[in-house]
Amino acid sequence: MNDTKKFNYTDILGWSISRYEKFLNCKRQYFYDYYAKFDKETPLEKIQFLKKLTSKPLETGNIIHDIIRDVFKRYQKSAKPLNKDKFLKYSFNITENYCCSKTFFEDYYEGEIILPSEIYTKVKDILENFLNSSRFAWIEKNAVPQSSEWIIEPDGFGEFRTKDYKAFCKVDFLFPVGDKIYIMDWKTGKPDERKHLKQLTGYALWTRYHLAKNADDIVPIIAYLYPEYKEKSAKVDDRSISEFENLVTGETEYMYEYLANIEKNIPKDKKEFSLTDNAVLCKYCNYKEICSPR
Repeated sequence: MNDTKKFNYTDILGWSISRYEKFLNCKRQYFYDYYAKFDKETPLEKIQFLKKLTSKPLETGNIIHDIIRDVFKRYQKSAKPLNKDKFLKYSFNITENYCCSKTFFEDYYEGEIILPSEIYTKVKDILENFLNSSRFAWIEKNAVPQSSEWIIEPDGFGEFRTKDYKAFCKVDFLFPVGDKIYIMDWKTGKPDERKHLKQLTGYALWTRYHLAKNADDIVPIIAYLYPEYKEKSAKVDDRSISEFENLVTGETEYMYEYLANIEKNIPKDKKEFSLTDNAVLCKYCNYKEICSPR
């Protein structure tokens, strides 16, 4: 199951849910994220520094994703139950290492002191919800025997093709049980039904493309880990996947409109990438230090 298709590098723009969402929310932020080297006003090093700023919610999600990834990679080596004390100690060390190696938005812009112990309080609560969930117990019982067939955060960015367009949908955790393929996506933030159902359909399309599975045999699930464990699944079929392919086509073509050269993925001038009118987005934008006001 790990024999996914490989692609040679090309410059051409690749669609993803996160990329298109940023494009819609603020085209100037989108420019800084994806085309910083074409900015004639701000040094590239400055833009890259600001892009790498993390935040407490974002880093909590990063930590949780990486710890859960490591949990399942560990199950691929041994089916023995987790030692909870060792697991929590490992989780605290991961939290401390991540927090101490990154610059936080809250610190850089607001002077807030970031304490790893405070981040870990929430991390621990989320991990407890994960470990105590019926889904985790179900995976231990039903999926571990086929752990050699698991796909856990595959290398790269989840690249695939749809109607000859480049696209990305990277699954968190994919595994077979019986004749079904299950896909789990872990969320630590608030539910966003429209966005997350879109993600689930994207994962199904990625799976059908790489693993040649029928849509009816794919079960994509969003797992909300906080403040309590909840799940949201999507029913995918050939019709929903076809509609999704058309959506990717339209959204890709819209992003192409902001390019001076599509094949080389060269953008038009920065002034063509307008600023958002959303004050909340501006308040929490990494680039607000360099972004010219209206």
